Amino acid sequence: MSRARRREQRGRTLVGERFEITPERVGHGGFVVGRHEGRAVFVRHALPGERVVAEVTEGSEGDRFLRADAVEVLDASPDRVEPPCPFAGPGRCGGCDWQHASVDSQRLLKAAVVAEQLQRLAGLDVDVTVEALDPDALGWRTRVQWAVSRSGTAGLRQHRSHDVVPVDRCRIAHPDVAGAPVVRRRPTGVEAIVSSTGEHLTLVTDTDGTTYADGPEVLHERAAGRTWRVTRSGFWQVHPQAADTLVAAVLEALDPQPGERCADLYSGVGLFSGALADRVGRTGFVAAVEGDRTATADAVVNLADLPQVSAVADRVDRALARGAAGQRVDVVVLDPPRTGAKRDVVEAVAGLTPRAVAYVACDPAALARDVAIFAEHGYQLATLRAFDLFPMTHHVECVALLRRS
Repeated sequence: MSRARRREQRGRTLVGERFEITPERVGHGGFVVGRHEGRAVFVRHALPGERVVAEVTEGSEGDRFLRADAVEVLDASPDRVEPPCPFAGPGRCGGCDWQHASVDSQRLLKAAVVAEQLQRLAGLDVDVTVEALDPDALGWRTRVQWAVSRSGTAGLRQHRSHDVVPVDRCRIAHPDVAGAPVVRRRPTGVEAIVSSTGEHLTLVTDTDGTTYADGPEVLHERAAGRTWRVTRSGFWQVHPQAADTLVAAVLEALDPQPGERCADLYSGVGLFSGALADRVGRTGFVAAVEGDRTATADAVVNLADLPQVSAVADRVDRALARGAAGQRVDVVVLDPPRTGAKRDVVEAVAGLTPRAVAYVACDPAALARDVAIFAEHGYQLATLRAFDLFPMTHHVECVALLRRS
């Protein structure tokens, strides 16, 4: 069917139309959900229980739901505050979702989303509390990806758009990377990074895809009592307190014992592997599996003093299928990308019959889906902790402990 024919079946566009609406609950993705003329409407820049004027940003007559922005607040929630960033709001920067909500209420909204996803996708009723790392919800982000417009202006993109909003300073960014870069040529993007040891790196990507580095291409981070090598824009948590917080939560959940066998899946530069190796000692074993070869090379350097760790550069599903973690393990750390581990990996992990699995998740929907798959194989959700590693945004990090029933 042609695109024109599909548009014809959907009906005329509703973009730009306005109506009053009172959204009643928070949705996963930084919006609240209401109904208008029998159809769901996902409204950004509003809070549950507020009466607002919504302007449709996406949707047509035949669609099951619409997307909209709250362009006027008629009855405000007591949790509403003045956004600390002048670039937050309808048609502006899309980097933050909850600048208009008090910091305490942001965590309540995130907790509601995690609980709703677990109930809807895994059939579990879980009382969720989102823990704060720092009372100051600004100035925390140590890595910022700046977009560059065709005119050469650096800024950040609008929500669900390629349009660049000129931004002089990002309020949630660390002071050393908060200012918009001065662009001398017209690259497609600029990534600014500051490490916990004070190193600075700027990566500039040209229109042909070539990336140039201004600063040391190998950065060093301090966490969990060790120094970590991270090459270029390799994965590292963007909140300064995140790495230590997550390591502590994982170790508390798993309680690794001397001599145990462990698998650290999606291991990155080896953060959890190092912590596990310290607990299991020289008589134990840790298989660190990571698909990114640069990250694995960093892990080899980072963990060179721990002979009980074996760093494997391979896709996790493929590595498990060929027995890279052995036939049996005692504990597993799963720290997959936002899309989750998915069925093949979950079933392979369950096949190793670990006594416990610590699942580190940055997306509650993917977590809930995988928890449901684990349940099919006899693993139940024992505990769940949620952390506000990304204040002002809808993102939340969870550490779920799964035990074999």
